[in-house]
Amino acid sequence: MRLIFLKWSGLVLVLILSSCTSKGIPTVAQHRDTIRVMTYNVHHCNPPEKSNVIDVDAIAAVIKQQRAGVAAIQEVDVYTKRSGNINQAEQLAQKAGYPYYHFGKAMDYDGGQYGVLILSKYPLSDTQTHMLPKSDPNKGEPRVLATATVTLPNGKAFLFGSTHLEAYNKASRMMQAKEIVRIAGETRLPFIAAGDFNAEENSDVIDVFDEHFVRTCSSCPSTFWEGGETGAIDYIVFRKGDALKVLLHQVVQNKEASDHMPVIAELQFN
Repeated sequence: MRLIFLKWSGLVLVLILSSCTSKGIPTVAQHRDTIRVMTYNVHHCNPPEKSNVIDVDAIAAVIKQQRAGVAAIQEVDVYTKRSGNINQAEQLAQKAGYPYYHFGKAMDYDGGQYGVLILSKYPLSDTQTHMLPKSDPNKGEPRVLATATVTLPNGKAFLFGSTHLEAYNKASRMMQAKEIVRIAGETRLPFIAAGDFNAEENSDVIDVFDEHFVRTCSSCPSTFWEGGETGAIDYIVFRKGDALKVLLHQVVQNKEASDHMPVIAELQFN
């Protein structure tokens, strides 16, 4: 009789715990075959219209709130004078709750480094920083694609890239888009890339991506605002033919921390 009572007590406890969990906010861990991806241009943690202010905590809070499993972050300072000689890559990882990160240096800047970042809840391996081409090697900022292999708890792995393409030279931007396509073609793993592409829909640059990748949005909502200008220039894409399905695409309406807004997508591995 006592044994039967203990079995029923255990069953009730399991049901109670299950009920409590189901009322919580869904997380990637609850869905073994999905990944929540984010891209966010953080403007070196400088809030809009607040010159000389660096607020890593504000950016980290925005990132943490989105609960992404992996995130592509652009415009990150590491030990630059303008940001107070701090390692923003390391601080964003710590403050936003990401145990794994990879910083890809695009260039030396103001006594430190400037580039893009990958944040991950899951182990990273084979991290690389790929220099992207320019039409004129002597003009324009250096641009990179930072990549890392992400291994999920279910054992599935994919290659993830964070990038920030040329803003002012279309020829360079086209070359960089084609180079990312080439890099994607070198791996057998599913390939997901995210970042600030500095190009709007129906542009030649996005046409290059659309030929080889699937965007997580069409008729995409605006992702930035600056001096009255708006538009969709931040994207999440995955290679055509990879067994992925878009479950969600969302632009988070936060205009206080950066001049760009976080872009979120949930992808399912089929």
